[in-house]
Amino acid sequence: MNSDTIAAIATSAGMGGIGIIRISGSASMRILGDIFRPAGGKPMQNRYLTYGKVMDGDETVDACMAVIMRAPASYTREDVAEIQTHGGPFVMHRVLQLCLSRGARLAEPGEFTRRAFENGRIDLSQAEGVMRLIAARGEEEYRAAVRQMEGGAAAFVRKAADALYQLQAGLAACIDYPEEISDEEGAGELREGLEKLIRWLEESVDEHGARLVNEGVQVTLYGAPNAGKSSLLNALSGRERAIVTDIPGTTRDIIEDEIVLDGFRIRLTDTAGLRETGDPIEKIGVERSKAAMRNADLALLVLDGSREVTEAEKEQIRQLDDRAIAVINKSDLEDVLREADVRKMNPDVRCITVSAMEEESLKPLKNMIRSMVAGVKSLSLTQPRHLDAIRRAIAHLEDAKRTLETWSPDMAATDLEAAQAALGEITGDRVDEKLLDTVFSSFCVGK
Repeated sequence: MNSDTIAAIATSAGMGGIGIIRISGSASMRILGDIFRPAGGKPMQNRYLTYGKVMDGDETVDACMAVIMRAPASYTREDVAEIQTHGGPFVMHRVLQLCLSRGARLAEPGEFTRRAFENGRIDLSQAEGVMRLIAARGEEEYRAAVRQMEGGAAAFVRKAADALYQLQAGLAACIDYPEEISDEEGAGELREGLEKLIRWLEESVDEHGARLVNEGVQVTLYGAPNAGKSSLLNALSGRERAIVTDIPGTTRDIIEDEIVLDGFRIRLTDTAGLRETGDPIEKIGVERSKAAMRNADLALLVLDGSREVTEAEKEQIRQLDDRAIAVINKSDLEDVLREADVRKMNPDVRCITVSAMEEESLKPLKNMIRSMVAGVKSLSLTQPRHLDAIRRAIAHLEDAKRTLETWSPDMAATDLEAAQAALGEITGDRVDEKLLDTVFSSFCVGK
């Protein structure tokens, strides 16, 4: 338990129907009693909302609700009080200042959740899941956060840690009873166990899938001016995000929007038309377009189907790889360019015909985008920090396997202990203050 009491506004900044001021620590009940007057003068009951008024001396600050949650049955496992005021910024800050004037300290980012971790209510991976849930913008990102909050990452790590403890116990037996366990026998059994654990951990590290869950799929639309890139972006997003005109070079910078398909965020980027230009502003836009193409998970080369392709477009078609799709746009106009024409230039290219003016024609394109996230579901580990810890654990296990080839059990024991420490960083079983400061610095104040 921490000795001081903290307070903060727990709801989002701005105006809303209700604002919550949260207090946690040994002085919570006293502070609430100093500023909150229950209607009718009745004493407050644990975990029951009570109507009353926040008072500053004889002045009424707000008519509101309040609740007390006594330790250890609270989020932080400390005494916690929450005041639910009207959601105006001035009212919330006025109530917060009253709490601070009665002895509370303004909470640091993530300090309520940090106390929940330090007081043993949740492990570190679950604490990170809390912030991921708040930040989730797609269904799969949300589901990954819920799995993490419910201990999915912790369960995986503890299963791996148990398997590693078995290997450590086996190595200790070899060291302690050399007359009963030969070097060859001990090394052989340990090597087999190490290889099995390494394979299992390697299979769990799906960095590409984790990135798609956390960041979404980056889809970049590029091509010649007036091919219909901006119209296609607007059609896919369902709103007028990009300016559309018949004037070449209208889009001079990248324009981004997001949609959600099958629970995954799809980040759409419209780019400046690729062409030689003397306009310095448009030239910058073209360079940014090329950078966006290089960083894309999926690049859509948009072609104007109502005209013949240029030499530059022919070269672009020939360069398309397995992360690109040739999109023949404007199928509502005369079909001068057909999919067969494109495949003559690049037989392996994925090609599709659409019209930005006809929503029904976009379904096959959306299905192609969906195929990128097919199978990326229910990953146990999706946080970059967790994946890094697993990679380091694998490296230490590989070191132990190589050490066993020369049968140096003491050195192998050191490698296994380092692997165990790397796994412990995920759940917080083995963690230092610097890592905790880094993790919780990304949290919002009040959570």
